Amino acid sequence: MQYATLGKSGLTVSRLCLGCMSYGDPGWRPWVLNEEQARPFFRRAVEAGINFFDTADMYSIGVSEEVTGRLLREYAKLEEVVIATKVYFNMRDTPNMGGLSRKHIVQGCDASLKRLNIGAIDLYQLHRFDPATPLEEVLEALDLLVRQGKVRYIGASSTYAWKLMKAAGIADQRRLPRFISMQNHYNLLYREEEREMVPACLDLGIGMIPWSPLARGLLARGVAAGGSARAASDNLTGQLYDNPGDAAIVEANAKVAAARGVSPAETALAWLLGRPGVVAPIVGATKLEHLDTAIKALDLELTSDEIAQLEAPYSPRPIRGWYEGRR
Repeated sequence: MQYATLGKSGLTVSRLCLGCMSYGDPGWRPWVLNEEQARPFFRRAVEAGINFFDTADMYSIGVSEEVTGRLLREYAKLEEVVIATKVYFNMRDTPNMGGLSRKHIVQGCDASLKRLNIGAIDLYQLHRFDPATPLEEVLEALDLLVRQGKVRYIGASSTYAWKLMKAAGIADQRRLPRFISMQNHYNLLYREEEREMVPACLDLGIGMIPWSPLARGLLARGVAAGGSARAASDNLTGQLYDNPGDAAIVEANAKVAAARGVSPAETALAWLLGRPGVVAPIVGATKLEHLDTAIKALDLELTSDEIAQLEAPYSPRPIRGWYEGRR
């Protein structure tokens, strides 16, 4: 396993993060694995040296955190792993159960700590930014959690680059903790982050931990292919990857992979791992071979010609994968 520090912090994480959205309650999403089904994935990840695990309060409405906490206590040494979770989306359709008010952030953190059964969250992230709450209130609430010892580091997820810069300015002005990570939508099929978010993260010293590194499996199996329970039931795939040029990128990736004698998932992950500022793509796995393939990608170094082939078909496309104003 390879390791790196997350942004300008001293926090050491594996260069792959296991995304735990796939583990929890199948009643929440049909492709989600229950605790017993999830067990081999945590064991394999820990045995491979992965020490970075990402979940969120809204995944399986809390059950993902419960499963993640129990299985990490079983297979890992908690002082060595980095447990990340997120807050923002509604846990119930009632007042103060979503958003980024001081009330919801503080009570959301307490609830996540209880479900994870840990004393402190290593990386507490804003799942989205909340246009209804001033950034000052959000950052001061996070600072409170850090000073109380409930949270060790803070991070953010998909948003405007200018808002990330504004948050850094407020944090510096008020001597509050800065974000050390950005969990953004970034892969071969979606590179709009390279316009502003990537340069902003590099300037601020924020490490990127991209979600959907394989474009919800399209870069591994092809645009026209089905073949997974998630593909059959996930309506977000069509919303995120609806550009006519996607097929050409998938084809280019498949050709480079075939020439190297590796899987398309490996070349797509190797490309992302080589991008400036990318620390640890968040990999979701519902089959053990998904996890094994991701681990193999760490040792794949692409040539400049291969990178050029992978990037050549890309064309600008609309913003996809994040929004503000909805929970």
